[in-house]
Amino acid sequence: PDFDALISDPPYGIGYCHGARKGGAIMGTDCQAIVGDDRPFDPAPWLLYPVVILWGGNHFASRLPDSPCWLVWDKRDGIPSNDQADCEMAWTNMRSVARLKTRYWNGAQAKEKDEKRVHSNQKPLDLMKWCISLAGTPKSIIDPFMGSGSTLRAAKDMGLTAVGIEIDERHCESAAKRMAQEVLF
Repeated sequence: PDFDALISDPPYGIGYCHGARKGGAIMGTDCQAIVGDDRPFDPAPWLLYPVVILWGGNHFASRLPDSPCWLVWDKRDGIPSNDQADCEMAWTNMRSVARLKTRYWNGAQAKEKDEKRVHSNQKPLDLMKWCISLAGTPKSIIDPFMGSGSTLRAAKDMGLTAVGIEIDERHCESAAKRMAQEVLF
């Protein structure tokens, strides 16, 4: 592989259907299927990079090597639990200890400052910047499941090179718009 790191949020293989509704009315990206999430995810092709961070690793952990360094994102930040997950977990191949990041992110209320959320499973920019910094600030990053481009945008903001791949054209367009925004140094 010609990249220093693979940082991604692949389809977990769980048939997830985002369920944002208010008073019975469908809101935003309700039940837009994630391409590839209808079959088990095989992480094997993605494990050859020097640094690998795969969000959702707990959903396909039986197909991953053991790791001492899992990343945990606390999405509640002290707010009581609701019908969404309290945290998300990422498998890494890094030889370090488990790490925790707290960043409140709650369904339709989840957004980047003034930026509208454009993907049902979009990751916050500061979460992806945290991942990049834990990866040793690699010079080049690949995200083969880029979604709305949070990993790429974070890399751009940090002055790094990143390449994203996305099968869903809607998300490619969203990512391209996010990449065209002013760089935030």
